[in-house]
Amino acid sequence: MALKCGIVGLPNVGKSTLFNCLSSAKAQAANFPFCTIEPNVGVITVPDERLTKLAEIVNPGRIVPATCEIVDIAGLVKGASKGEGLGNKFLGNIRETDAIIHVLRCFEDDNITHVDGNIDPIRDKEIIDTELQLKDLETIEAKYAKTQKMASTGNKDAKVEFTVMSAYKECLEAGRNARTVTFESKEEQDAAKNLFLLTSKPVLYVCNVDETAAKDGNEWTRKVDALAKEEGAESMIVAAKTEEDIAGFESYEDKQMFLEELGLEESGVNRLIKKAYALLNLQTFITAGEMEVKAWTYKKGWKAPQCAGVIHTDFEKGFIRAEVIKYEDYINYKSEAAIKEAGKLGIEGKEYVVQDGDIMHFRFNV
Repeated sequence: MALKCGIVGLPNVGKSTLFNCLSSAKAQAANFPFCTIEPNVGVITVPDERLTKLAEIVNPGRIVPATCEIVDIAGLVKGASKGEGLGNKFLGNIRETDAIIHVLRCFEDDNITHVDGNIDPIRDKEIIDTELQLKDLETIEAKYAKTQKMASTGNKDAKVEFTVMSAYKECLEAGRNARTVTFESKEEQDAAKNLFLLTSKPVLYVCNVDETAAKDGNEWTRKVDALAKEEGAESMIVAAKTEEDIAGFESYEDKQMFLEELGLEESGVNRLIKKAYALLNLQTFITAGEMEVKAWTYKKGWKAPQCAGVIHTDFEKGFIRAEVIKYEDYINYKSEAAIKEAGKLGIEGKEYVVQDGDIMHFRFNV
């Protein structure tokens, strides 16, 4: 399952530096707007300590973690919805992503210019929100009259779509993001999804700070956190420049030592990837054998046959049952034979809801 997160923000907030840390691809990071013209794309692995621990028991030929795609999108400026800067291109690139990582500058540095002259992450957030909202309004208004006309003739689908569009129109005109609107029925939820609105995508606000604020943040990060909570979004702190230093260390031990000196248990990059993964309601089940220990991505709430289909469509079509071992049991008992003997191997049918970290073996017949 391909997961695509777009990194957005005003120019010079640290997007490309963060992207460099997340990805082995190197985005140009220069002190002027639009040095990132084409979006840089990097495929990164989702950190999962469970795979390493299972591999110590199973001794597989390889470990295959889950991956996600990160897209570094050119810096946005005021007026992008009207084509300013790289406006239309930028907005088109966001439309193709599943979630937005919105980087906000929460650090002072006289050597790095700010496009609006001073540091104010709340203002910066509002600039981008406004541009995305204006573009979403444009999307709705382009088909609003036509949908209204079809709804008035009694067309059932058009009625649902018009209800959804009207709710979004009211919300956007009030200067709020589309993601703050929720719909009850499955039909309305599907209609909302098919509009592909930019501000309906889940968002993670990343406060880019200097090294001194890497652990506890600062006055700006606290303001962003409060605002994110108000709109039901997530926020986190990352010191992108420091993360770049961490990425430069060769050994795991050196990286851990550096993190400990900063008072951090885990790198900001690892935390960010995990949060982005959770943001999209994604979880992981695992297959473990001599050939490989592999992480598979699925949507939270999926049942066993759907997860079997992630490996191969035939597994879902001919699903018979799933043999399930809980991760903690695998670690405790150290072998499948011992797990079976202890009665800890679960035999599950079509209605089993897969849990994060389940070690699965599917039986199927095609």
